[in-house]
Amino acid sequence: MILFLQILLIVASLLLILLVLLHRGRGGGLSSLFGGGMQSSLSGSSVVEKNLDRLTLFVGAIWVIAIVGIGLMLKVN
Repeated sequence: MILFLQILLIVASLLLILLVLLHRGRGGGLSSLFGGGMQSSLSGSSVVEKNLDRLTLFVGAIWVIAIVGIGLMLKVN
């Protein structure tokens, strides 16, 4: 179980790095390479950016769960 959580933590960490780099900063970002640069005049951010936000939060939650799980498993042993 600890091995599974460690692998999950590594994968989630790499995904978080990638997803954070894809976000658009103040002056644009890597997300504009994949269609994130097209914005609607009615909304503040594009659909791609909103989905990227949701995916980043989801992967961040998995990362936190893996950290807590590893901590609990190490405390029990």
